[in-house]
Amino acid sequence: MLQADALAAVARVVSPRNRLAAIRAAGGGLPVRLDLPTLHDAQEKIVNESRRFNVVACGRRFGKTELGKNRCADTAVLQYPVGWFAPTYKMLIEVWREAVILFKPITARVSTQERRIEFSTGGVLEFWSLDNPDVARGRKYKRVIIDEAAMVPNLLDAWQMVIRPTLADFAGDAWFLSTPKGFNGFKRLFDNGINPDMPEWACWQMPTTENPHIPPTEVEAMRQELPTATYNQEVLAVFNENESAVFRNIGANMNAPLNAKPEQHAGHKLVMGVDWGKHNDYTAISIGCASCMCEVELDRSNKIDYAVQRQRLGHLAEKWGVTSILAESNAMGEPIIEMLQREGLPVRPFQTTATTKPPLIENLKLSLERVEFQFLDIPIATSELAAYEQRTSAITGRTTYNAPDGMHDDTVIARALVRWLTRRPVEIKGQAENPFYN
Repeated sequence: MLQADALAAVARVVSPRNRLAAIRAAGGGLPVRLDLPTLHDAQEKIVNESRRFNVVACGRRFGKTELGKNRCADTAVLQYPVGWFAPTYKMLIEVWREAVILFKPITARVSTQERRIEFSTGGVLEFWSLDNPDVARGRKYKRVIIDEAAMVPNLLDAWQMVIRPTLADFAGDAWFLSTPKGFNGFKRLFDNGINPDMPEWACWQMPTTENPHIPPTEVEAMRQELPTATYNQEVLAVFNENESAVFRNIGANMNAPLNAKPEQHAGHKLVMGVDWGKHNDYTAISIGCASCMCEVELDRSNKIDYAVQRQRLGHLAEKWGVTSILAESNAMGEPIIEMLQREGLPVRPFQTTATTKPPLIENLKLSLERVEFQFLDIPIATSELAAYEQRTSAITGRTTYNAPDGMHDDTVIARALVRWLTRRPVEIKGQAENPFYN
């Protein structure tokens, strides 16, 4: 192994890009040995399966912070800048102190004021509190670690507007490490890992029991002492429903047969609900059978030209023999609906307002509670249902329904429109008569 003075000499004369290669050539392997704990099997599994964007939901004492420090010591990033983010300064300071000790053998300079460690390999490790995410603007990183990500307020905004752009220069990667805290932005990022349309993302759900260093007796004691919901979240890494969640009993309604075929529903009444995507939102199309009381297909897409969306809708309507379509008419929906009507499709508009939306959502809510209609078990759509929130104004007393900040509700609205068509609902003021029952 190279000594510190030899490392410093290499650092002075070799460019950052070639610095680690030169160090390896001079001394072989890592320049000096860092006192890193050996990863346990579950941590090793995560590293081996990792992709560019990695989301780890884990129970308490799983070893997420140790995993994060291990990723900072990865030889692939030791000659690059790396950023470590935590929700608050208080949650950051202990990891900072540990990092100063851990990386001392390869440290060239430490700035306590800036929370910055410069390595003799040419790399840099910087620590940031997400009390104010904007302070990290302008930085560029090869890797970022977001510790206790579920506790970061407005995590999606911090990620999309500040942290994600820091990875552009080096095509860097990201690690989100946290114990779950309900259906928030962390859950949304976790769902990216199970979305087949997002191959750069990966996710893992690791309970405390995966850490072999935690005695099973301790886990069993927590199971007996903690409330079930708390144990599920803190130990099993389960995403519990938010107290403000609108929909309950979701799992009992996710049993529609997958890969249904039109011939299986020949002669049945098939209807369609459509929520048009706006800006970065998705367009969702849900098709349901009123005869079988189940969803037969769910289509979700974004960044597709409206002309292509119309063609897609027309194809699905023809494929299933849809007899009635209820489509949201807000914003761009109205002109699209008019074009579809001119093409002969049986589409009616639904204007979503503060008056019309609550009955629409409450109709779906009641359906789920009574298990009246079966939907396709598609993870992204199911997570949108689970995350959907209700808020009551302290001033007006009016209840509003929306997806959490930074999340989508396209499949929720599309499915709510299908349920509106597959039963005789109470009248919504200002809306046309239910077209399915004309």
